[in-house]
Amino acid sequence: MIKRLRWKMVGINMAIVTAVLLTVFASVFFISRAGLARESTLALEEALQTGTYDPLTPGQAAGSRPCFVAVVYDGGTVRVSGSSYYRFDDEQTLLAIIQDCLDQTDDEGVLRDYQLRYLRVQTPLTTRIAFTDSSGEQSTLRQLLRSSLLLGLGALAVLFGFSYLLSGLAVRPVERAWNEQQRFVSDASHELKTPLASIKLLSDSILQNEMDADTMREFVSDIGSEADRLTRMTQKLLTLNRAESAEVQHEIVDLSVTLSSVFRMLVPLADKAQIKLTAKVDRDCTILAFEDDAYQIIFNLVENGIKYNRPGGKVHVTVEHTAEDVVFSVQDTGVGIPDDAKEHIFERF
Repeated sequence: MIKRLRWKMVGINMAIVTAVLLTVFASVFFISRAGLARESTLALEEALQTGTYDPLTPGQAAGSRPCFVAVVYDGGTVRVSGSSYYRFDDEQTLLAIIQDCLDQTDDEGVLRDYQLRYLRVQTPLTTRIAFTDSSGEQSTLRQLLRSSLLLGLGALAVLFGFSYLLSGLAVRPVERAWNEQQRFVSDASHELKTPLASIKLLSDSILQNEMDADTMREFVSDIGSEADRLTRMTQKLLTLNRAESAEVQHEIVDLSVTLSSVFRMLVPLADKAQIKLTAKVDRDCTILAFEDDAYQIIFNLVENGIKYNRPGGKVHVTVEHTAEDVVFSVQDTGVGIPDDAKEHIFERF
């Protein structure tokens, strides 16, 4: 999911950048084309008004283009004059150009077959047409297109790299939230396993063993207690980060009482696995903690001691005072913890 999100962000960024670049390059292209066309039109107007056809002659700008002018009289006579840049010895081609221009509906434009830009002016007795070479315009525009394409591809490649790197930074909070969500699901599953396992053990004991009314009542009461614990855990899982909150309020927990509850739950499992449970508990071993958390820790350690033990083995629990602390320890005759797992012992779950 995170990879798809990252590539989606890259795709959106590249689409936006591509649209911006296309807009910029298209604007530059059309502005340049309009500017080149305007320069040619000015040269054609000057040729019609002054009869000046060549660039770099006195009174002309350095950017003027060589032109020639055709004057078509009403009787059909044609007179052509203009820059030496053009050859006028091919009369058939020249007449074809003029006729093509006369056939055009617009008074100015480009004859693409001849690469000529024209400007046509109608007078009472004549039609005056000025021509100039448009191949320079087209060449300039093609070069502009090539340059824009290369520049655009280079810019897109660089921006793709930056976009990919920045998208990685952008999705980190999302990835962190996703991982936390996955861990929450895993934590919830692990937290809820203990009371559910206890309820199952008690239910199996009631179904599989004959017991008197008092014992039955005690087992049913324990099932109710585990159901209440399950409800509390469900509520606590919604605030899993409470340990980092400034509003944490611990309880006074008597570990001897908690251990008794755990043993009552796990004795049927130990008997079934032929494991002997023993304990040595000092008096008044109280701690500040969450009662459900203390129960969870003790239950998990003792249950693991039973599950990963050998038939006929033992699990011994000790709760004792030291100078300042209460020490809780579980010893068993089981298979032990693999070396590659020891470094992960104090990670959550």
